[in-house]
Amino acid sequence: MREHPSDRVDLRSDTITQPTAAMRAVMESAEVGDDVLGDDPTVQALQNHLASLLGKEAALFVPSGTMSNAVAIRTHTSPGDEIITETTSHVYQYEGGGYATLSGCSVALVDAVRGIMKPDDVAKAIRKAEGSLGHYPDGSLVCVENTSNRGGGTCYPQETLDAIAEIAHNNGCAAHIDGARLFNAVIATGIDAARMVRDYDSISICLSKGLGAPVGSVLVGSSEFIARAHRWRKMFGGGMRQAGVIAAGGLFALENHVERLAEDHARARRLAEAVNAMDGFTVDLDSVQTNMVYVDGELGAQQIMAGLAEHGVDVLDVGPTAVRAVVHLHITDDDIERTIAAFAAL
Repeated sequence: MREHPSDRVDLRSDTITQPTAAMRAVMESAEVGDDVLGDDPTVQALQNHLASLLGKEAALFVPSGTMSNAVAIRTHTSPGDEIITETTSHVYQYEGGGYATLSGCSVALVDAVRGIMKPDDVAKAIRKAEGSLGHYPDGSLVCVENTSNRGGGTCYPQETLDAIAEIAHNNGCAAHIDGARLFNAVIATGIDAARMVRDYDSISICLSKGLGAPVGSVLVGSSEFIARAHRWRKMFGGGMRQAGVIAAGGLFALENHVERLAEDHARARRLAEAVNAMDGFTVDLDSVQTNMVYVDGELGAQQIMAGLAEHGVDVLDVGPTAVRAVVHLHITDDDIERTIAAFAAL
């Protein structure tokens, strides 16, 4: 499914995807209204559809995954609270310190292997003000990222997800999943989405990554939680008007682009195994569970990027010696073979 206006192989991220012709058609004909006034039927349809898919009561359409997480954190916490999350999580690494600025929270970081936290480590990281002579903040929210981006696109085992949620609730914390690529985890594990998130109080779903919609994320939870989240979306500037135009793209993606994620996973695996077999490059194959490939190279990240670019292949550096390649709906089998050849030529 190339449908991309470039002769380059762009593996920088699955955020670079553009609407397919079929998606553009449904966006053009979308029925719209004023969503701030609650009048956009396509936004309502998207919210209801995703809430149903995840087995929750309600959902809220927002412009981005970062805003979705920010709204979730602010709704679950009070200033002076602490959130518990993995050391390389998106919430901590890539959201501009929003948990501190927008919610007044500190963060307790949990070390993990391939981005997957252990329940016992989460329990140890939860601090409470009570009994600490006022020294500690109140740990009130546990944030899990599934799939884990910096873990290599890894998926949480279901028993680990369940155990972390139980630990959070037993310690007076809410539990939130940053599910920017949740449907990659659903396809990779074969676990139903509603079952996967069953024990979590809120879930953020990104529509503009692997699913291929141009804009938007959806925050999902109970009716009471979403009612409170709606206020914070307004205060953070996330209220949109005739948003059905972009919501239609999200609906199309959910109805047409979920099952095909398996194709991205297979292509990522092909790339990972081929590059790992080359002298001078290493891939942790156990981390290649979905659509991401992290490559460590003796040449160094900048030289790898520059060399691949000369062959029409674009990746991102994620460290001094490592680059990341992300497979998405615009990448074909031929693109993967071209990328393998480009690595071999370095």
